Amino acid sequence: MQKELTIEAFIDYLTHEQRAQPQTVSTYESHLRHFQQWMQQQDESLTWNDVDTDMIREWMSTRMDEGMKAKSIKARLSALRSFFRFALRRQLVKTDPSHLVASPKVPKPLPMFVREKEMDSLLDDTAWDESLKSLLQRAIVTMLYETGLRCGELCSLNNADVDTAQMQLRVTGKGDKTRVVPFGRELADAVVAYQQERDRRQQADGDALFLSTRGRRISRRAVYQLTHDALSTVTSLPRRSPHVLRHSYATAMLNHGAQLEGVRRLLGHANLDATEIYTHATFEQLRRAYKKAHPREEPPEIGPQKFGSVKEKT
Repeated sequence: MQKELTIEAFIDYLTHEQRAQPQTVSTYESHLRHFQQWMQQQDESLTWNDVDTDMIREWMSTRMDEGMKAKSIKARLSALRSFFRFALRRQLVKTDPSHLVASPKVPKPLPMFVREKEMDSLLDDTAWDESLKSLLQRAIVTMLYETGLRCGELCSLNNADVDTAQMQLRVTGKGDKTRVVPFGRELADAVVAYQQERDRRQQADGDALFLSTRGRRISRRAVYQLTHDALSTVTSLPRRSPHVLRHSYATAMLNHGAQLEGVRRLLGHANLDATEIYTHATFEQLRRAYKKAHPREEPPEIGPQKFGSVKEKT
């Protein structure tokens, strides 16, 4: 006689065999209980062995009609998939009804970016002083905005990676892939000013470019705090992180006519899919400008799906 599939058996498996985090176990159990409750509202006699692909799709459709977001439905479907994979391995079911159910597409949020006039205000009008901390903060913020580096890439920079004469960086990105990123005179001057004061005031522990107050390679947390403090003076964005400056760099480049492929290479993206989201951000900016200028008109369909990739300065 086939053993009955129960949520309790799955929870026991997660807890004692998989040693999953308590929060994960609790979340999975909650999702499964809610599905079971919905299933039995359809017919009290239904059990887990009666669940089929159509039933799962109907449940998803019902949740969507109730206004549940795609991200939440996807999380619940993930719990069902784990549950039925467990059941199939234990031969508690003959088939996995969740296997052929496609996850709902979760829309990617547009990246946040600091407006150019706000960055101009920060870099041109802020009363930066000549203290080591101020020089460090200015060099870091300028580098993030002028090169689009990831926070980890910036922290990993060594003195030898920065050529202020040729104005270019050698960056080691994801997968240990290296790329060369050019920069301008402003960043070169900021880096030189920081290096001179750093060498005068600190004893370096290693070859790191940016140092903590203890002379060690700067941490991501410290870079985040310096960036957050600087951006807080010019923007009220809910996120004021190094990654927001990476978004700001890419958006500004595209707004000024840079080719999408070129921006991809500068950012170190493996393919164009990750870079194309910035075209949506720049076109959304155009839509808002149009609507503001013509409040009685609906903005036309402007977007990369109609005009293709941004390749020329308009």
